Amino acid sequence: MRKFFVYFCLVYLLSCFLAYFLWPPYLWSLLVVAPILLMGAYDYVQERHAIRRNFPFLGRFRYWFESIRPEIHQYFVETNSEGRPINREERSIVYQRAKNVLDTLPFGTQKDVYVGGYEWINHSLMPTHVEESSLRVLVGGSACTQPYNASILNISAMSYGSLSANAVRALNGGAKDGGFAHNTGEGAITPYHLESGGDLIWQIGTGYFGCRTHDGVFCDSMFAENAKRPEVKMIEIKISQGAKPSHGGILPAQKVTPEIAEIRGVPQGVDVLSPPTHAAFSTPIELLEFVARLRDLSGGKPVGFKLCVGKRREFLAICKAMRHTGITPDFISVDGGEGGTGAAPLEFSNYIGAPGIEGLIFVHNALVGFSLRDEVKIINMGGVIAGFGVVKRLALGADIVCSARAMMLAIGCIQALKCNTNACPTGVATQDPDLVAGLVVSDKRKRVGMYHKLTVGSVAEMIGAMGVRETAELRPWHIMRRIDRTQIKHYGELYEYFHGGELVGEDPPLSYARALHAASAETFRHVSDM
Repeated sequence: MRKFFVYFCLVYLLSCFLAYFLWPPYLWSLLVVAPILLMGAYDYVQERHAIRRNFPFLGRFRYWFESIRPEIHQYFVETNSEGRPINREERSIVYQRAKNVLDTLPFGTQKDVYVGGYEWINHSLMPTHVEESSLRVLVGGSACTQPYNASILNISAMSYGSLSANAVRALNGGAKDGGFAHNTGEGAITPYHLESGGDLIWQIGTGYFGCRTHDGVFCDSMFAENAKRPEVKMIEIKISQGAKPSHGGILPAQKVTPEIAEIRGVPQGVDVLSPPTHAAFSTPIELLEFVARLRDLSGGKPVGFKLCVGKRREFLAICKAMRHTGITPDFISVDGGEGGTGAAPLEFSNYIGAPGIEGLIFVHNALVGFSLRDEVKIINMGGVIAGFGVVKRLALGADIVCSARAMMLAIGCIQALKCNTNACPTGVATQDPDLVAGLVVSDKRKRVGMYHKLTVGSVAEMIGAMGVRETAELRPWHIMRRIDRTQIKHYGELYEYFHGGELVGEDPPLSYARALHAASAETFRHVSDM
């Protein structure tokens, strides 16, 4: 649209020139269009609004309609392509914080607090003061020689290819400015991840992009070369993700540019489909040996793995392998089935994988039950937007939270649901250079940093209001949930929580016994199939 606007302006100027000499009365009608073109010209060069940059003048209609949204939102329910409601309240929080504009509401609570599902935290009459800068967590177990002091909120995995170069630049620049980490996604480390020098969590997927031979086999030397970069603070082995677990990543052919093809070591012009499983390991013990191998090759940096919880016995098999080998990952990233993606089969997105909260609680309990929790940090993601979502997940068992959706909103995503078509109108999830030009890195990196700062600040204020001094003190009973109009329970009552060692004795809890007996450190298969 940007280039068409330029063409239209040239045609307009030529028409004015010809009308001046050939038909003067027509010139007056052309001058009526001049104010529209002037507004369009301003939109073309301004740097704050990607929609207006990419769609001069026409993009203004979106913001005009948005300006009256507070008066009409109660009458119109916005839904996505599958008919599910989009949480406009949380989306507005991101926009307000990213732009550092008014972050208060009139008229008090705007929810029906007596409807089932309403959640809250109880405040204390003796609140504490919590410094935002103190909300950090040291990641690295006893085998790690280069632990990383991570923020409680970081950028979740999104690859270059799925995202544009400018989007990656803005995210990493915001991470650099705010002192938090940026997960590369499985699409390899690119020059755009390194440009600003922000902290990186390098994700290694089943395609081994950035550390693979020409035939797709994991390459130790290439991995070591990239892993030892000073920007790389942690390494994450991606086993599965919430949006399409056990499927493998998808990058549509129209987004595979010559540069991306070269970076990933794949052919141009065809869909990039990562394998559903890893070739470097096939059993729980081999997975942990791969973790130890990467930790050694990286020079002792924290190494962990990411998964969406599926069959419980398979994760319990990994825990048994940790006890058997003495090898533990430094962290485990738990994604939820509701997690986002740029492209996924509809059925996988909607019906496969445990939701994030259930997955988080299960992984936390399993590690506690095997007396492994002190060695392993838990990172949780899956639709986290606002400060309450961070507090909730930290209380339910996570140490750190990552968000992709909120960070995309911060750099201008309007949830146009065009991620898989290469036609993202804001330049966030596209490789179309005309659309990418609308995303101005210098402006959007500030928004990423500001969103992070104000959200972590919100967490500090909230836990201070609870009388808590640090996130490590948060517990499941801090999160209250209304069951129906007359019943209220906290999460410690809603879910079973272990205290330590319950899964290593002769009489495990009945709720875990069947999966535990079916799990083996030697295989991901059911023991009855061996």
